[in-house]
Amino acid sequence: MATYTNSRRTRHTNPPAILQVLATLVLGIFLFFGFVFLSIIGFDISNFRQVYPGVSVAGVDVSGLRQNEAASLLTLRLNYPQNGKIVIQYGDKSWIASPSELGVSLDAQGSARAAYRFGRSGNLFLRPFDKISAWHSGRNLSPLVSYDERQALSYINQIATQVNQPTIEASLNVEGLEVIAIPGQIGRSVNISSTLAVLQDQILGLTDGLIPLVVEETPPEIMDASQYADKARQILSSQLILQIPEGKPGDPGPWSIPPQQLAEMLTIERIESEQRASFQVGLDDDALSTYLTALAADVDRSPADARFIFNDETRLLEVIQPAVIGRNLDVYSTIQAINQKIMQGEHSASLNLVYTEPNIGDDTTGEELGITELIVATTTYFRGSSTERLQNIQTAAANFHGLLVPPGATFSMASQMGSVSLDTGYAEAWIIFGGRTIKGVGGGVCQVSTTLFRTAFFAGFPIVERHPHAYRVGYYEQDAYGYDENLAGLDATVFVPMVDLKFVNDSSHWLLMETYFHPNSRSLTWKFYSTSDGRSVEWETSGPQNVVEPPDPVYEENPELSKGEIKQVDWAAEGADVTVTRVVYRDGQVLFSDTFITHYLPWGDVFQYGPGTNLKKKKPIIINP
Repeated sequence: MATYTNSRRTRHTNPPAILQVLATLVLGIFLFFGFVFLSIIGFDISNFRQVYPGVSVAGVDVSGLRQNEAASLLTLRLNYPQNGKIVIQYGDKSWIASPSELGVSLDAQGSARAAYRFGRSGNLFLRPFDKISAWHSGRNLSPLVSYDERQALSYINQIATQVNQPTIEASLNVEGLEVIAIPGQIGRSVNISSTLAVLQDQILGLTDGLIPLVVEETPPEIMDASQYADKARQILSSQLILQIPEGKPGDPGPWSIPPQQLAEMLTIERIESEQRASFQVGLDDDALSTYLTALAADVDRSPADARFIFNDETRLLEVIQPAVIGRNLDVYSTIQAINQKIMQGEHSASLNLVYTEPNIGDDTTGEELGITELIVATTTYFRGSSTERLQNIQTAAANFHGLLVPPGATFSMASQMGSVSLDTGYAEAWIIFGGRTIKGVGGGVCQVSTTLFRTAFFAGFPIVERHPHAYRVGYYEQDAYGYDENLAGLDATVFVPMVDLKFVNDSSHWLLMETYFHPNSRSLTWKFYSTSDGRSVEWETSGPQNVVEPPDPVYEENPELSKGEIKQVDWAAEGADVTVTRVVYRDGQVLFSDTFITHYLPWGDVFQYGPGTNLKKKKPIIINP
């Protein structure tokens, strides 16, 4: 029982001891915080208006300093904007700038104010810890820096003017025979925004540094034109020779284009492709076309049928002029061939020709053409003609010797005659032109047209175009024995290219013409060979009717004649009307009939005399033209 009583007494004495411990602990904590509070109060009092200990700005210790003192110290110590170095570099070029030149400036007052406010602003409960932390470990604050990007932009723009350059394509210039290759240039452009971004990161860190200038490069599509210049020089290094392929004796050419002319034709064209751009060097198509078109006049020739004579003994055709294969210059394909050759480094090229076979070759037989016999022959006479007139008759008649006319074709004398000029073998002789008999090239050609007209007339072929002379000409009324006025109205004139003589070979066979000039008898014979289709001709003439006497002679002064000289320039002829009718039969049946009406004007003699000539003492001598 005594033991139990002691135990209960012990429980009643423990609670006061715990309370005592707790009270001691609370008192201790109260005393601690009181001490801390008093320490902080004392710390603040000791640093009144001063930067707390341990605070620095950009490594500059400003603790214990008032704001103005801190600002002065920072201004003195933090001289990065003035003394810092920012190196901007591109390739082997560099530009050195201070941060202040790039718009950087230190806010010393603001930085000092921030240092003073450290531990005095912000969260009220965290301020003591900021103070203790700075006092124990130190706190380095970043300075307040202002950055005017406009200054940096201006500085970079100045650099850009030195760096930027346009993209230039390579080019070629031709000066005379000299070819100059101008190389291309890589374009450069400073990327302002990217450069400023890198620059800002560096200068706001308040450290010196190397800044790469951000530059965008644009290379030209063609950087080097030297290979194309070499090609152009090669083209101009020698003359270009053009020739007819497999040329034969008598063919025109060759033709030479000298380097100076090639330089004028040279063309340099830029070619775009998906892979890359390039130059195409060659000769200009238009310039070559102009040159070749002029050349074609010498190169081109029409196909010509073989010419024959009919051997009356063997009754076979004999070639007197071989057939000619026609050819025409193909300008377009020749241009391509020339450029292809010069691109291969060659200086000669053949013309591209298009050939046309003639209708009648040398091996054609009379049987194939239906030429088996003489169907008509006509002869006209021209006694009293001058030497020049004889020359013109012979020259004109030769154009038709051995000529073939296809069945159904309309034959044009003017188209076969070609040019009547001194260059084609004609001489000046008397012609009827503009109502006068005058000297002109080709006088006497109408003797040939009259002979052809009568041959076609008596062969029974349709005459589709015929023009008579303005007045009667004595030559066209001559026969083998003298003069026959019944031949009036059977003349025809041709004046190339305005006045023509045409007839139609309306038979089913080819027609062969033969012309024979007889200088001794002063005559021209025209023969038609073919196969007779049973055709015959009957004709009648009215002879000259309504005859009108020629007017009185006319005298004209000619200053080119000398005094006392009189010259006859036109000859008198009676005017008359003549009607000729023709009926063409075939196998006894009328095939067709036609009528030829001719009105001849009366014509008087015309004399010219030199100035001062006494016409009463001079009697003109009238002669035939």
